[in-house]
Amino acid sequence: MLIKNVYIENSEELFDIRVEDGKFAEIAKGLEAKGEEEVLDLEGKLLLPPFVEPHVHLDSALTSGDPRFNSSGTLFEGIDIWSERKPRVTHEDAKQRALAAIRKQVSNGTQFVRSHVDVTDPNLTALKALIELRDEIKDDVVLQIVAFPQEGILSFPRGKELVEEALKLGADAVGAIPHYEFTREYSVESLNFIIDLALKYDRLVDVHCDEIDDPASRGLETLATRALESGLKGRVNASHTTAMHSYNNAYFSKLTKLLRLSEINFVCNPLVNTHLQGRIDTYPKRRGTTRVPELLANGNNVAFGHDDIQDPWYPMGDGNAMDVVRMGVHVTQMMGYEQLMDSYKMISTNGAKVLNVQDQYGIEVGKPANFIILNAKNWFEAMNLHAEVLYSYHNGKKVAETKPRSKSVLI
Repeated sequence: MLIKNVYIENSEELFDIRVEDGKFAEIAKGLEAKGEEEVLDLEGKLLLPPFVEPHVHLDSALTSGDPRFNSSGTLFEGIDIWSERKPRVTHEDAKQRALAAIRKQVSNGTQFVRSHVDVTDPNLTALKALIELRDEIKDDVVLQIVAFPQEGILSFPRGKELVEEALKLGADAVGAIPHYEFTREYSVESLNFIIDLALKYDRLVDVHCDEIDDPASRGLETLATRALESGLKGRVNASHTTAMHSYNNAYFSKLTKLLRLSEINFVCNPLVNTHLQGRIDTYPKRRGTTRVPELLANGNNVAFGHDDIQDPWYPMGDGNAMDVVRMGVHVTQMMGYEQLMDSYKMISTNGAKVLNVQDQYGIEVGKPANFIILNAKNWFEAMNLHAEVLYSYHNGKKVAETKPRSKSVLI
């Protein structure tokens, strides 16, 4: 297959790309078709590496309003509602909802997904369902599964046992929720426990870390220290870290050295945390996102994630990663021209680093032909026009296609 006349990642010149055996074979200007080779002339459209979803909860997806809506809009009421819904989760229920959510994401250009799955369930029903789904869709979508203890590790009966059992069953990463544990001591112990598990089972680490407005919530310093001392470093991710927006600047300034040395990744979830955080504030109200520009300037990798798609924590969403970027650049005030042009990396390249899939990712000769084509000439235009993802190819195979919208203005 020969793809002609595309702007690659905001390039100012047009390139051609040849795909052979599911990989990028050539990237150059003026490539000629070979024999009866399929030719796709994009006439100046934007070609990007596919979108990456570094943080979503597919086990709870598409349950908004069941059994009830979250009237307070808080994280903790969401956990309570999910605890009511969880006993009715069946293997087929979890699998079909997760697949429906993934299809939404794929239709919008996402090909790599990391889903947290609640393992504070004695039967691990959803975990088993998503592991099965992961293996069934592996030719079209890369799905990673995090063993996520929604109701705590030390604070939930058999919490440690359930997390370890999830890794034995095949979870790709291990998680924790230190700010939800009963005590600071439990918080620290939970983080030490999962780092030891990650080393034992050779797994990645992804922690719901300090997702609260409390400036005294400082699980991040423990997680970063253990990432540094254990040698795991870039295999560790801190999700949310919303308490950071309440840290005093003196403490944050001290913390930056540790974060830089630890080389850990961060995922900010601007849609959901802008909705959930600051709920007990009067005015001024906190925005609810972590310190994204400061972390990037510190040398840490930061990606944007959805977190939730129509569930107890967030009643909206259709799996379009571009919505996440639009909200993210607003609430983090990253709207300079170059910042906007580079913001696609928050849902692509940076997310790939979080998932540790760089070997499968990137527009480079020899790598798998994973890419998307947008109906725009660059990312700035795509953001402004709400451009469609016209094509999505995974390992050289087309997995999604969208026809351009047509509008008529009668004035």
